[in-house]
Amino acid sequence: MLKYVANIITSFRILGSILLLFFPVCSLKFYIIYLLCGFSDMIDGTIARKTNSVSDFGAKIDTAADLVFVAVSFIKLLPNIHIPWWLWIWSGTIAIIKIINIIWGYISKKQFLSLHTIMNKATGLLLFLFPLIIFFVELKYIAIVVCSIATLSAIQEWFYIATEYGNK
Repeated sequence: MLKYVANIITSFRILGSILLLFFPVCSLKFYIIYLLCGFSDMIDGTIARKTNSVSDFGAKIDTAADLVFVAVSFIKLLPNIHIPWWLWIWSGTIAIIKIINIIWGYISKKQFLSLHTIMNKATGLLLFLFPLIIFFVELKYIAIVVCSIATLSAIQEWFYIATEYGNK
C-alpha cells in the first residue's frame, strides 16, 4: 500500500484541480483547495523517493496533474485580470524558447527532456504564488519578476541541452 501513496496524492491533485472550477477565485474555498493542490505537488515526488516507489507511471501522472492544475488555474484567473500586450509578447517568447528546447532535446537525445533545474523550480514557485498575490500587488511588478526568472530559466535550460545533455 505504501508504494501507491505518492500516486494517490497526485491523483487527488487532479481531483482538487477540477474542484477549483466550482469556486470563485477570491473565495476561501478556492484558496484552500489551491494550496492543497500546490502542497500535493511538493510532497508527492518526495514521498515516492522516500518509499522507493518512483515509477514511469508516477512521473506521467504527475505531469498530467500539473497540466490539469495549470490549465484550470489559467481558466479561473485569466477572465479576472487584464494582461497587457507586452506581457503576452514576453510570455509568448518564453513559450517559444521552451518549445525550441523541447524540440532540440528530442532531436538531439531522441527523448523529451524535463530538466528540474533550480531556475525551473523557482519559476514554478513564482507561478504558484501568482494567484495568491495578484489581487494585492500590481500585475506589472509581479509579471516583471516572474517573466525575468522564467526567461533566465528557459535560457539556462537551452544551455544545458546544448552543452551537458547535447554532448552525452
